[in-house]
Amino acid sequence: MPRPVTLFTGQWADLSLAELAPLAKKMGYDGLELACWGDHFDVGEAVKSKKYCQDKWALLEENGLTCFSISNHLVGQAVCDNIDERHKAILSPEIWGDGKPEGVRKRAAKEMIRTAKAARKFFDCKPGRGKTDDFPVCVNGFTGSSIWHALYAFPPTDQAFLDKGFDDFAKRWIPILNAFDKVNVNFGLEVHPTEIAFDTASARRAIKAVKGHKRFGFNYDPSHLGYQGVDYVRFIREFSDRIYHVHMKDAWWGHGDGSVGVFGGHTNFGDPKRYWDFRSLGHGDINFEEIIVALNDIGYAGPLSVEWEDIRMDRVHGGSEASDFVRAVDFPPSNVAFDAAFDKEKQ
Repeated sequence: MPRPVTLFTGQWADLSLAELAPLAKKMGYDGLELACWGDHFDVGEAVKSKKYCQDKWALLEENGLTCFSISNHLVGQAVCDNIDERHKAILSPEIWGDGKPEGVRKRAAKEMIRTAKAARKFFDCKPGRGKTDDFPVCVNGFTGSSIWHALYAFPPTDQAFLDKGFDDFAKRWIPILNAFDKVNVNFGLEVHPTEIAFDTASARRAIKAVKGHKRFGFNYDPSHLGYQGVDYVRFIREFSDRIYHVHMKDAWWGHGDGSVGVFGGHTNFGDPKRYWDFRSLGHGDINFEEIIVALNDIGYAGPLSVEWEDIRMDRVHGGSEASDFVRAVDFPPSNVAFDAAFDKEKQ
């Protein structure tokens, strides 16, 4: 049967979950991918209170919704990053602390470990569910990167310098991944500029850095690959055993006035000069039919989660349109060869 269609709540965190849940149902969604900011999912409360988890599920069920994953992008970003004043805006006061970079990184790492525990407790409270489910528990997020600033190789940047960045990633994330393994939770990195993995080549290198850790995989999002010129369908096939979750998000590229390139020219999203921008589903250049074919080929049966971003469009209009788009483009794989009827023994 077609995959469930969910909405990532990160871009809707200005609304309480009590406000967003009925709106999401009205827009046509089956469930929510809960962000760990706003009031949508509190990691600390989920760890310490079974009632908190039960109340979240009750709110979802009251609105005919379910959940397959939670996401903690903002905290994950701080684990490996070169910390500066921008991070203060996305982190809680407890994690930011005095703002000294190494302390921020260590507190962020501890919070990611706590996020895995929170996810396990939350999903173990899912009504009608025991310790197993038809889709593995997944926490999606970012990793940050100590070497993103070295994207362009000047001053001259040799591979030894880059190796230090991947070593730093491994040193900080292997203990986190080990903690995820203890509670049977996967981590899905959203491959994305500013992360340790931002394209296929760096994703390969990241897997190698953590020694192929089984808990390290991907929250697949084609929008971050397409405008870079990365083959986003090949990515699915190459990492078929590590696609733990899927974001449906569109982007267009090859636009603008020729004055802004792929790196963005320090312009804001929505600036008409930009070469690329995020678009509501179906309004960009991503070929979603090819994505569905590839997901069918690898046997992905999890949710298709809409991460809605389009600065040019009303979000309720766009969110409603996006859920319809996903249902229209998704289709179940065939359980019979199309030419099987030619076999006389089967007629």
